[in-house]
Amino acid sequence: MTNPSPVPVAPKTGLAGLAQNWQHDAMSGFLVFLIALPLCLGIAMASNFPPQAGIITAIIGGLLVSRINGSFVTINGPAAGLIVVIFDSVQALGKGDAMAGYKYTLAAIVCASVIQTLMGYFKAGKLSAFFPSSVVHGMLAAIGIIIMSKQIHTLLGVKPDAKTLFQTIGQIPNSFIDLNPEVALIGGTGLAILVVWAFLKNRYLKMIPGPLVVVLVGLVLGQYYDLDHQHIYMFLPNDPILPHHEFTVGPKFLVTIPENFIAGFSFPDFSLVGTLEFWEQVITICLVGSLESLLSAAAVDKLDTYKRYSDLNRDLTAVGIGNTICGLVGGLPMIAEIVRSSANVNNGGRTAWSNFFHGAFLLIFVALFPKLIHEIPLASLAALLVFTGFKLASPQEFKKVLAVGYEQLVVFVITIIGVLATDLLIGVAVGMVAEFVVHLLRSVNWHEVLKLYFEVQETEPGIYHIRIDGAAFFANFLSLKSELPSIPEGKKLIFDLSEAETVDHTVMEFIHDFCEDYERRGGHYEILGLDQHIATSDHPLAARKRGVAVRAM
Repeated sequence: MTNPSPVPVAPKTGLAGLAQNWQHDAMSGFLVFLIALPLCLGIAMASNFPPQAGIITAIIGGLLVSRINGSFVTINGPAAGLIVVIFDSVQALGKGDAMAGYKYTLAAIVCASVIQTLMGYFKAGKLSAFFPSSVVHGMLAAIGIIIMSKQIHTLLGVKPDAKTLFQTIGQIPNSFIDLNPEVALIGGTGLAILVVWAFLKNRYLKMIPGPLVVVLVGLVLGQYYDLDHQHIYMFLPNDPILPHHEFTVGPKFLVTIPENFIAGFSFPDFSLVGTLEFWEQVITICLVGSLESLLSAAAVDKLDTYKRYSDLNRDLTAVGIGNTICGLVGGLPMIAEIVRSSANVNNGGRTAWSNFFHGAFLLIFVALFPKLIHEIPLASLAALLVFTGFKLASPQEFKKVLAVGYEQLVVFVITIIGVLATDLLIGVAVGMVAEFVVHLLRSVNWHEVLKLYFEVQETEPGIYHIRIDGAAFFANFLSLKSELPSIPEGKKLIFDLSEAETVDHTVMEFIHDFCEDYERRGGHYEILGLDQHIATSDHPLAARKRGVAVRAM
């Protein structure tokens, strides 16, 4: 086995890290700020919150949470994955009154964040492992579909006459027929820019954030079409037989934000705290927000040049504290956001100070240039969200899940349908039930469902033998996940799966990721017993069952 390339020496943290790396972190923070500004506005508006709510969250995430969290290069702020949760909460609690729903949802965010903080304090950070990979990806794909179905109408400049999600999806063809040409041109241009930017190879152009280009082009087109002033224009087709159309454009197609940033603060209304409906929203916000934040923080660790481990419990506590403050002053909940965090790593961010600088630049910008924010067309922000939604639910996501195994695709699709037909909590529960049924059909011994039988021993100096027996799957491997980090670095690990009757995709993925990370940190590993199992597909991380192998693994 070839030795991995050495991991560079990690930079200092705290004030010493600021003195050592401020140039790198300030530059990366500035570039992330350029990406974050339009996304914060768009996510807030898509969530049925005021636009400044997203900026409030990113500022708190940068200035406060960056100082107390347990990660190094993550960027904290509002995320597309929470749009559906917050939008549904505003609708359910407000019962048609958007402002009342906003204030009730702020109260729900505060309560959810207190629970989130306690979860981190009591070290519940590993609970994200309890959710099967296919269910999590199915939930995110469903969120992507919902985001696209809602934002396509805004991109086209049309307000659909729909009350349910499926009605909103069904109205998409009508919105294309009735689109507002000038608004649709702004949104369509923004979407085209993002598509082109995704295929760019020139590294100098790639340094310019695509969302920034979308906003700048949108600003120019908004001025050209005079969206600042309400007026009516005629659309005259070349064919004289076709009817003429009148369209209205004006400030309603632009972002509305107070000139005084402090005036954008709002405060929660706790008057529904005694109702079941209120606590349903609290649980949903807490569950989805915590799950997304933990998964994102763990994913960003894999991108970190210095291969540092985030303290997920501390990170969850810090995010919970930040979210409590956000709920008290009118902001959205935040997570460790994967897209902006990836941009931070790619732009040379070295410490958590890059997150701080990103928040500081946002604060300076909204304090000095609120009028410029008002000139951003909503269609440009909708283009960003449609593109984000497509990435969450692209055909490539279905293809990747199918490659792992047909049973994972079944769980993935069932989760999507469950979320679309009900809500996120019920949809995730339906997906987990589907995963259990899959294991039942694969003859799991149900007395082993809640307990994984494993043993970790140092059989020789520097060699740790990890033997797994029985059924290993998402519902019972938390104990293994908790045990492995106690193994010293730089040793040799031997995972012995010879006696494991079944190993599901979630556990295979965990073992693979843990071993790869352990090797990057100077250790070695070996996995035994896979040749005694039959996998559900050719994918190396496919679920497998002990039996007569039909091919070498």
